[in-house]
Formats: sequence, structure tokens, C-alpha cells
Amino acid sequence: MACGVLPVSSGCATTHSFASAPWATNGVAKMQNGLPVLAQNLCHPDSANGYKVRISIKTALSDKAYEWNENEMYFFQASLAFAMRTYHLTKPYNVNNIIVCNETQRVSFWFVVTSPDNHTELISKAEVEEAVRKSRHRINSAFLLTDKTLEFIDINPTLVPPAVPDTPPWLIVFGVVIGAVFAGIIALLVSAVLQKRKKAKDRMEDEQAEEDIHVNGLENGIGLDGAYNRGFPDDDRFTKL
Repeated sequence: MACGVLPVSSGCATTHSFASAPWATNGVAKMQNGLPVLAQNLCHPDSANGYKVRISIKTALSDKAYEWNENEMYFFQASLAFAMRTYHLTKPYNVNNIIVCNETQRVSFWFVVTSPDNHTELISKAEVEEAVRKSRHRINSAFLLTDKTLEFIDINPTLVPPAVPDTPPWLIVFGVVIGAVFAGIIALLVSAVLQKRKKAKDRMEDEQAEEDIHVNGLENGIGLDGAYNRGFPDDDRFTKL
């Protein structure tokens, strides 16, 4: 027998070429060449450590949508390997560690991640989730998609980071408080000046009123404050007792 069709027990490396959708008709996902059969059998729907991916290229890009093919799948596997390398900086993940299965023509599939040290050992679902979440933006950008059009089922969409204002919030609050204090001080100063002017005006009006009364009294022949009344003859000033 030629190497590639021998059973696993023969010790010869096996090469499996399963058809994959949408570039094949049976809808069975293509496995990586050169992996043991046991590793390939680890990927199946509802796997305890697997995730389902659903991609909506047409919805996201409309007329500019690209075709999902074997090259795009390789790109996805490479993106996942990048995410795992970013999460585990000391482990050299590659595309052979991202096993894909159960692919459909509507571009959905399952995947599991195997350990670089042992292709039959699956990486836990929690670690894969953290790795995907950490690199979610990079993965989305690679395919020109979003969390809604490149869905990792059961992995919550990444939250949009809150907008960071150019001015720190505490500085804004401080400015408002200082502004209010200065406004209060200015209001007090203006009020004091206005009151002082009002008092000065009232005092001048009172003095003017007293002067008018005094003048009017003299004109009417009424002496005020011991003033001489010219309404009487000068001789009366020397009237003898």
C-alpha cells in the first residue's frame, strides 16, 4: 500500500482529504492533512470544547461580498492560531491546531483547538473564549466583518470601549466648581458696589430734599434753624423789652 492510505496502526502518516463546503458537495469539513485520526475525531457539533462560528458576508458587505472558500478558511485558522499565540505567548500554535468540522454552505462550522504539544489534547473552552475575546477586533478586521456578522456562538460580543474625553472628567468638574466660585465672588462684588451706589444716591437725594425744604421755607417767610426771617421789618429786631 502507498503511504497515505495505510491504517494508523501501520505507523505510516495518514493523509485525509475530506470534502468541505462550499467547495464540495457533501458538506463535510476538510481536516488538516497529516493529523492523526483521533485528533480529527475530536471536532464534532456540540463538542464540549468546541465553538460554532456563523459568518454573514453578504449581509455585511452586500455587493462587495467575497466568496468564502478554502483560502478563506485557511485565513480563519491562521487568525485563530494568532489569537491563541497572543493568549499563550509561550506556545507556538499554528493552523494545524485549529481543527474545523461540520461546515455548511451558509458558512457556518465548528472548530476546536488542540495543544501544540499534543494534537490529541484539546484546549479548554474557557481558554479559547478568552483568546478569541482578546483578539476579537483583529479577527473581525481581517475579514471586514463585525461581531454581528462573524459570530462565535456562545461568546458574547466584545463591548465597544467607552469614549475617553480629551479632557479628564475630574478637570471638567474642577473647572465647573472654580467657575461657580468666581461667578459667586463677582456677583457679591457687583452687589456690594450697587448697594454702595444706591446708598450714596439715597443720601444725596435726602440732602437735596432737606435743602429744598430749607429754601422753600425761607421763600415762604418761615425761619428754619434760627435763620433770619426777612419778612419782618428791621426795627423789630431792636424792640425793647
